[in-house]
Amino acid sequence: MVQLEFLQAAKESGNYESIIEQIPYAKLLGVVMREENGEPIFELPFSDHNIGNVHLPALHGGAIGGFLENAALLQLVWARESAEVPRTIDFSLDFLRSGKAQSLFARCEITKQGKRVANVRMTAWQEDETKPVAVARAHFLLS
Repeated sequence: MVQLEFLQAAKESGNYESIIEQIPYAKLLGVVMREENGEPIFELPFSDHNIGNVHLPALHGGAIGGFLENAALLQLVWARESAEVPRTIDFSLDFLRSGKAQSLFARCEITKQGKRVANVRMTAWQEDETKPVAVARAHFLLS
């Protein structure tokens, strides 16, 4: 579980490593979180173990999906200032183009947040934010 002290210290320092460490899959993927204009932006740094098709080469769809899901979880932790990591209810992913063998970036938007459920929209891109690699939508159970 993410401790509130971790979140407050991370926001003050701009170093979100302590929060990412609390989500094992985000840590395994190597997700990086930083703030840009007061909002989180996420990065999946390029790594050979994220390649799915070595002939293109292209990022594995599961790595892209896992990255977007974890970005949404981190967005909710950041926005809610909660010690609890939400649980995924459902996740829908649309691939729009092949993910090249380079870093992937994402932004998340909380489209609706109630007392028990939040809806988040995610967009992933590489070189140009106006040309997304994938978009996703998910519902999360809040504690």
